[in-house]
Amino acid sequence: MPEVNEAVEAAHRDGILTAASLMVAERAAADAVERARRLATLRVGLHLVLVEGRPALPPERVTDLVDGDGRFRTDMARLGFDIFARPRVRRQLEAEITAQFEAFAATGLTLDHVNAHKHFHLHPTIAGAVLRIGRRYGLRALRVPIEPVSVLAGIERQAMRPVALVAAPWARLLRLQARRAGLVTPDAVFGLAWSGALTTERLAGLLSRLPDGLTEIYAHPATGEAFPGCAPGYRYVEELMALTSPPAREALRAAGAQLGGYADFSGAA
Repeated sequence: MPEVNEAVEAAHRDGILTAASLMVAERAAADAVERARRLATLRVGLHLVLVEGRPALPPERVTDLVDGDGRFRTDMARLGFDIFARPRVRRQLEAEITAQFEAFAATGLTLDHVNAHKHFHLHPTIAGAVLRIGRRYGLRALRVPIEPVSVLAGIERQAMRPVALVAAPWARLLRLQARRAGLVTPDAVFGLAWSGALTTERLAGLLSRLPDGLTEIYAHPATGEAFPGCAPGYRYVEELMALTSPPAREALRAAGAQLGGYADFSGAA
């Protein structure tokens, strides 16, 4: 959405945001690409969408992945089972993943990384398809959402959500697969526990407690709170303010951490 694109540009120009992920089939994708081309230092990756969004392929080519309105299904558990158990659904999945990689390649932007909406790439079948197809399009880095509980607890007790704990074994398996495939993956990812609520205090707390290694902190900034596709309860404007806040800048300076996209830590810059 334009509100998100505007916030990404502002957070990069005036804040500490150094990378963003593109949803290639959404209506504001062309605007996002135009902004990214103007921002030479912004790293851009592919945000694969296979649930709760628009397909890159015509809906009639992915009938098992979409609902009656031609949008991706929202029943992730059932969809995940269908992807695992039904060859026809897997063929449609692979075609859609390929189409999204193709769409990103058509932008002319350098592919910095890949992640997925709702972290659906933790599904082993989807992960295998992403790793296999991504090789053809220059995939070099993949988000693996493993969020260290000890760091969160140092900022707020009871910060970890149960869903993140359930996903952790699958994330560890994905990290093993991705690193065996020669991909760059983070040692830690923050954003799960406070998804949609990464306030200035929380962001500064993370930056002052960064673990060793490569860390990704993701957020959902926007210039407004209500727009098509927005998630109920997400504090979009607050997250934009956090990314441009003096406390976050000071915490980053004090930590002595290096900013960048995945390419800046893989020798592929």
